Parts: sequence; structure tokens; C-alpha cells
Amino acid sequence: MHRVLLPSCSRLTRSLLGSSEQTKLLPWLLPARSMFIQVQDTPNPMTLKFLPGVPVLGEPNRTIDFTSVSEAKKSPLALQLFRVDGVKRVFFGEDFITLTKLDEDTDWAVMKPEIFATIMDYFASGKAILSDDTPESPSDTAILPDDDDTVAMIKELLDSRVRPMVQEDGGDITYLGFEDGVVKLKLKGSCTGCPSSSITLKSGIKHMLQFYVPDVRDVIEVHDEADSIVEKELEKLEKKLGVVE
Repeated sequence: MHRVLLPSCSRLTRSLLGSSEQTKLLPWLLPARSMFIQVQDTPNPMTLKFLPGVPVLGEPNRTIDFTSVSEAKKSPLALQLFRVDGVKRVFFGEDFITLTKLDEDTDWAVMKPEIFATIMDYFASGKAILSDDTPESPSDTAILPDDDDTVAMIKELLDSRVRPMVQEDGGDITYLGFEDGVVKLKLKGSCTGCPSSSITLKSGIKHMLQFYVPDVRDVIEVHDEADSIVEKELEKLEKKLGVVE
């Protein structure tokens, strides 16, 4: 059975706080016919990160979050992954795929064989990851002409310092605005509902931004309905494992 880890803090938090502690990755090299798919745990016990050894989106810092089957229609691969029993959410990065399972009772050991086969067969087909008519989303951290110096610095720090480390954990962030000293972010991929996300926000991102941008008073996460569902399942899992009362 796949071992579930509940780390107290993500790699991002340790990196931003300057810790010398090295995070232990738990990769498994798994043969899928003619390709090897590496699987890594993430700080979120409901998600796994799959690295097929070939480009997925193939663009640095670009990610796409598919929270439903309807959203996945713009990606044939995402649509096929949603057909795997137990897959709740699909997330693509430059060279990785992060999958979120449906609930705590869903067993990764049962899901993995079909996930491996789906990924391998799709890349072997040579088909495009995204449909031709899929528009490229504008960068949330692109510096706009009307951005003041504070917003420009926040965007630069998020893009150059925060985003690479979050993606290393199989997730991403979206900048949603800066108002009254508060930076608003949406967490995606493995970061959605992650038990250590609050630590990442408060002890990692917030402290780093405040060091460079004194105008930042706080950093908050913006949720949507899909995020709330994932968080409820995580709470159930933590109670079952005795992590929380």
C-alpha cells in the first residue's frame, strides 16, 4: 500500500526560511512499457506527482489546473486521466502531472496501474497535450504598465522565488491582487487543501515578501468550491490517521 506522509512543512517553507535541512524525496521508478514514470509524494497526502520523463506543457512556469471533466475538454490527456476511477483533479506543469484522488478511501495502489498506462499510451501516440483551440492564459505575474513599484516587486518575487519551489512540490500559485497591504493568492495542484499550506503562506511566502516589500501586511489564500471539497476530505483523512482530534 502506498505510504502516506504528513510533513509539518513543505520544501518551499524551508527554502524561504533558509533552513539547511534537505527534504527527502520518495521517488519510485516504474516501468510503463517503453518509458519510466517517476512518482513522488507531495506535502499533500491526497495528491501524487507523476514525472513521465518527457515535457508535458514544456514551458517554464506554465501550469494548467483542471478541476472538473468539463474543464478537461481542452486537453485530451486530462480527459483520459479523469476517466481513471478515483481521480478528482488533474494538474499539468512543465514536465510533470499532479493528480488528486477523490477521497481518503481511494487507494493509490489500485489507481496507479491505469494511470501509468494512460500516461504512457498517450505520449506514445504523439498527440498534443492541449487542443489546438486552447488559448494561452495570460501570466498572472506579468508586470503591467499601470502596476506601481510595490505590485511589480511582489509579482517579480512570486515569479522568481516562490513559483519554482511551489512547482517542485507539484503545485502552483496564482496572484489575484494586492489591496490594503494584503496579497491574495490562489493555491493550485498539490497545494490545494494541503495541510502545510498555511505554514507555507504565513511562515514562508509572507515573511519573504515582507522582507523585500515592507508594505505587505499579510498573505491570504483565496478559495473556491472545489478547494473546499478537497479540504474536507483532507480533514477526514487527518482525523482517521490521528493527526487532529
